[in-house]
Amino acid sequence: MERLRTDMATLAPDDAQRIEQVAELMRGCRSILFITGAGLSADSGLPTYRGVSGLYEGRDPEENLPIEVLLSGEALASRPDLTWKYLLQIEQACRGAKPNRGHEVIAEIESHFDRVWVLTQNVDGFHHRAGSANVIDIHGDLHQIRCMGCRFEQHVVDYTGFSIPPRCPTCGGLLRPAVVLFGELLPMRQIAIYKEEMKRGFDLVFSIGTTSVFPYIANPVLDAHHLRKPSVEINPSETDVTEFVTVKLRLKAAETLDAIWKAFTKQPAATS
Repeated sequence: MERLRTDMATLAPDDAQRIEQVAELMRGCRSILFITGAGLSADSGLPTYRGVSGLYEGRDPEENLPIEVLLSGEALASRPDLTWKYLLQIEQACRGAKPNRGHEVIAEIESHFDRVWVLTQNVDGFHHRAGSANVIDIHGDLHQIRCMGCRFEQHVVDYTGFSIPPRCPTCGGLLRPAVVLFGELLPMRQIAIYKEEMKRGFDLVFSIGTTSVFPYIANPVLDAHHLRKPSVEINPSETDVTEFVTVKLRLKAAETLDAIWKAFTKQPAATS
């Protein structure tokens, strides 16, 4: 993978100053939470589904139904062929993409602090592939397949060779990805870990590439604000948590994380 070459000298002075500020905040921390959304994986070339450069930006699928309807638990139960048609489209759009420097930086940071967790909305599995061990994939993993009729489970690289809809090789039941479709509850295991880690709290919270519209994504930032703990948002756009963060970086995710890590790991200047 080609590594980003983020030069602090190429940043606007205000952005360079904020990045140094974030590095300084990290130096006073023992625990960090990274909250990541589509904006981080977009730097790997993955499309979002709505929004700028989204897979379904400005249009609904051929059935003239919103993608949120087609990718719902109700649709999977009643018309699995349609739901799987669009699951396949999403997986094909992601096929061949790899974790980027932002994912790598987060994994590297994990080994330098007492406690680091990632709370991700993304279902691409990139944090695991980059080497992060403590990941709460709150919306699941697109590559983890399970049967709706028995206990069959399988991790797949991609959906090559799948029939539409795919059937379980053990019982013939319907297969589905272990992701949270619209209208479904969040997975119990991930929620239990989330609650436990939020109860312990964090010295510093990062919100990266997410609009933070879901309460469970926004709440760690809001908690940090109320507890007077520092927080950082990396997102070119305004979001639901922008007004509550300590430092706002209106930059792309991967290159900014790389710049922060370089600022944190640089040797302090010698004093006479």
